[in-house]
Order: sequence, then structure tokens, then C-alpha cells
Amino acid sequence: MRLSNKQRRIVEHDEGALLVVAGPGAGKTRVLTERVRRLLSKKDANYRVLALTFTNKAASEMKDRLKNNESVSQRSFIGTLHAFCMEVLANRGRPVGIEGLPNIFESFQDRRALLREAIDLDAELRFALAERGDHRAQESTLYRWMQDISEWKRNLTLPSMLTKDFDRRIYEAYNAQLAASGGVDFDDLLLLTYRLFEENPQAARFYRRQYRYICIDEAQDLNEAQYRVLCALCTDQHRNVMLVGDPKQAIYTWNGADPKYLDLFVEDFEAETTELNENFRSSRAVVHAAQVLESNYEVAGQLPIQGDVLLQPCDDEEAEAEFVIETIEELQENGHQDIEGPIDLGRIAVLGRNRFVFDALLRELERVGIPYYQKMSAASHEFVSDVVQEFQLALRIVANPHDRLHLGMLCSRWKLPSEVEGLRARFRDEEPRTVLHEAAKTARGGNAAVVAEAIIAAVDDDSNVILPNGLAVLVGDSTSRPIEEREFIARDIQEWEDAWKNYLRSTTGGSQQLASFLSHVALGTTEQASREGLALITVHSSKGMEFDVVFVIGMSRGTFPDYRAKSPKELAEERRNAFVACTRSQRLLYVSYPRVKLMPWGDSRSVSPSPFFTELADAFGNTAE
Repeated sequence: MRLSNKQRRIVEHDEGALLVVAGPGAGKTRVLTERVRRLLSKKDANYRVLALTFTNKAASEMKDRLKNNESVSQRSFIGTLHAFCMEVLANRGRPVGIEGLPNIFESFQDRRALLREAIDLDAELRFALAERGDHRAQESTLYRWMQDISEWKRNLTLPSMLTKDFDRRIYEAYNAQLAASGGVDFDDLLLLTYRLFEENPQAARFYRRQYRYICIDEAQDLNEAQYRVLCALCTDQHRNVMLVGDPKQAIYTWNGADPKYLDLFVEDFEAETTELNENFRSSRAVVHAAQVLESNYEVAGQLPIQGDVLLQPCDDEEAEAEFVIETIEELQENGHQDIEGPIDLGRIAVLGRNRFVFDALLRELERVGIPYYQKMSAASHEFVSDVVQEFQLALRIVANPHDRLHLGMLCSRWKLPSEVEGLRARFRDEEPRTVLHEAAKTARGGNAAVVAEAIIAAVDDDSNVILPNGLAVLVGDSTSRPIEEREFIARDIQEWEDAWKNYLRSTTGGSQQLASFLSHVALGTTEQASREGLALITVHSSKGMEFDVVFVIGMSRGTFPDYRAKSPKELAEERRNAFVACTRSQRLLYVSYPRVKLMPWGDSRSVSPSPFFTELADAFGNTAE
């Protein structure tokens, strides 16, 4: 693969720590991939390479580029830091209380339910919550407590380290409920791995000996826990670490991330620093738009393609949706001089600051029949139909018989609430599928019979899973249901089928264990990197993606930037969000906002353009009216 001189020097860098500051379109994925390829090509090398990415999509892309390298699967780990921590805990997590594959509680709703149960079991917490006021005030308090717990874990704070007794009580109560269901949350994957490496130095030494070279992508989005896991893994003996990041694309500070860890890395690891400041992705017009939003964005070299940026005010959200669809149809029909070949929907994306800006566009896409898919968060699969939701609950219980939370949910749906504790005891002593099947016979609600049959078909006596067999049972049952319900079931089953196919592609060997499959689902590694149709994506979910044509909609004051961004620091992050959104485009960029917006409570109100929209309009002078 052709590399620039700067890229080649990074690829050929050998011993010692290295920080690569790489702007959008600078070819950082290419550099990372070629560096891993070179390290794996060394003959008689008895080490492995650890390549940590921010997204599963980036990991899949790197694996795909390296698929012709015979040693990549045996001599490297390519994936997210959370996936690496899961593997560490699965193999060596016993000192921190993990036996086998961690059971991950990834859903916000599940974690909220655990906290609610913890509060109900503690009179002091129950009273404190009731004191907060009405239902809305209590829900707000619950959310804030959940945020506090996550922040404590992200900062590697244990309950014993908290100074306030009440905070410690909330934290310990939540952890107790999580442990009672035999689970961990995403933050625990990092916290427990850090504890393992710090409290059991032999575990860190084992992985340090294995992974002589470490490469980390999107390092501007590291948080305290992630950076400290890296430090605990390396200690003073390991300096062959390369970080690639860009402070101008730091958009996850709300989640504890901070670009300061790039500077800390240089100091702690005595790292050399180099910069990739070409842009091989975007047209000149798009690069100029990025420079309008970020005055410090310097580009040493770029593509000789002009491209285009258009700013479009619209009367209201319906008019904005019509503008997007009409422009797409025109591009599909007539093409564009700066885009080679026909422009199909797979080359186009619509980005928004939050998921609510897509409402009018979704209605219009449904009306005109344009296929689309949504990527609104990093969350795993969320199913709509009752029968598939119950099937998912049953799978989780069979995989983890200690899972009190999901067993309670399933018993509630099947109207077996009085039998929860009895079933829990049976699950500990008997074969889970049999217990579930017998419980279904006494159910007075839900879809117990067909779900139990599907579980028997999908999972064998040794907990090996053959998911299509179970899905076939659900498909057969759905034929007798109303057509509207059948449609939801079909969509959910398609999600499961896609997840299964991607799981099979990502694993090797014979049998597939149910716990392994569900762990991959929880980590998001079974999600498709790309799908058919028009992409509707929130800005935070668009990292690492690129499209020939990008629409950024809803660029009004209060939406983008977000109305909650008040401080200079928060507004600076909103500007970085806009920078990231615009640089997802390779050729054409359309930015729009509605002059009138429908509010959630039903009223319409006039809105003004975002300062980002105004700056771009002033720079390009081509605002369409």
C-alpha cells in the first residue's frame, strides 16, 4: 500500500512510545493497519500485537485489511478496549470475582432496574428517594445517581474511597444487586481489569510478555479508567506503545474522556510526537468548512477535488425533510461531477446532534418508501416485539442462571411473579432449559409456550447455541399472528439473524457457547458495520465513518449546539461535534435548519440558526433560499 513519507516513518517506528496526532482523513487507519502488518511480518517473532480501537467498525475494518496475513488471528488482538478487558477477565478474573465470561448488563433500562431494586431493599435509600418529590423528580434523581455511579467507576473510585456515607450506600447497594444477578456493567470491565493488574502483578506481567507492541486508536477519547488500565498493563518496563488521536475530535468529554491524556502519555511514557496533517478523505470545500469551524485545523496536503458545501434554511422540519429527500433524488438521478459513478443510498448519510431531529425525516422516508437504517447510539440490539424480547430474556437466563433481574422480568411477563425465588433455587440445581420449559406450562401470560420451545431448539445440553433453530420456531409461530405484529417480529428476527452471521464470522472453531454469543452481542461486535439504505446517524455515533454525501440537519440554536451547553468548555465541545460531523463528508456537504420547530409538548416555536450555521453561511456565501 502506498504511504506518504510521514506515514512510512510511523509504520516503521520500532522501539519506544510514540504519539501520532492525526487529523480527519489523514490515513490513521491505514497507518495503524500497516504498522500491525509490519510487526507481524517479523520472522521468528515470539510476541503478539495488541491493537485497540474505539469502535467495533474500526476493528472490523482493520481485520478485513489484514485478512490475508496468516498470523493475524493467532498473533494479535484487534478490538475495543472493553472487548480486551472482557477477554482478560474471562481468562484471569478469578481474583476479582469473575468466573468465566462476564455477564454484561449493557442496557440502561437494566441498570436502572437494578438500582431501583437496590433502593426498594434499603429503607434509608427508599426514604431519600421519596423525599425528592413526585414521580418525575424521583426519575431525575435515579438518573443522577446512575450517572454518579458510572462516574465513580470511570474514575476508578471504590465505595470505600467515598467520603460521604450516603454516596457509599448508594454505590454499595447497586453493586450488591449487580452481583446478586451474577453480572457486571460496562464500567466494571475497566475497573475490574485495573484492579486485577494492580492487585495481581503476575496477571499484568503475563499480558505484558504476550503483547510486546500496543497500538491505540482515537486516543483523544481515553478516560481515566482506560488510561490507567494502559498504565497498569505497561508499568515502567513497557514502552512500545503508539497512541493515535486528535484533540480537535474530542467529543466524549461528557463520558469522562479528556484529550489531556495525550499530554499525560507523552510525559509518563516519554513519548516521541509526530503529526499527520494531510487530508486524503475530503474535498477542498469540505476541508474549508472544517477550517471555518476550527481555526487551528491546518492541512498540509489535500485532494485536488473541489466538492461543494450548501447551507439551506427551511421553513419547518417537514420542509427540511423534503429538502433532504429531493436533493437525494436529484443526486441519484443526475450524479455529481466530483463523485465517480452512480450515487446510491449507501454513499449518503444524514447526521443530527440528537435522535429527535430525525422525526420529520423518518415520516417522510416512510411515506415515499426510501429504505433507511438508524445508528443512534452504541447500544446493542433493542427489540420491539414481545415474543422476541421474551426470547432474549430467556437466553440470558439460560446463559446465567444467577440472573435474578431478567428472571424477574420474564416471570412478570409470564405472570409467574410468586415463583421467582423458587425458580432461582431450581436454576441453581437443575438444567436451566428444563426448568424454563416446565415453568412455561404454568404461565398465565406472555408467549411462554413458543419461547420455551424456541429455547429448546436454540440451545443444547452443553449450552452450545444454534440460534437459527430457535428463530425458525419463532418464525413458524408468527404466521398465525396479526400482520402488524408479524412485521415487528420479522424485523427483530432479522436483527438476530444478522447478529448470528456476524458472530460466526468473528469466531473460529467448532461449537458456539451461548455465553460467548451473548457477550459478543453486549459488546456490539455482532452489529453490522454497514447496512443497506440511507444512513441516519447521530454525531456521536458517526466517529470513524465517511460518506460521499453528508447532510447535517437541525443546525439551529438550542439543538446544535445543545441547549445545555452553557460554559466555554461545553460550547467548545459542541464546536468539535460540528467539526466531526462535517468531516464525515468526502465530497458534498449540506447543512440545514428549520425556522419553525415542533416542540415535544405540541407547540411550534421559531428558532434561529446555529452560530455554526451562520459562520459557514458567511464563509461560503451560498445560502439557498
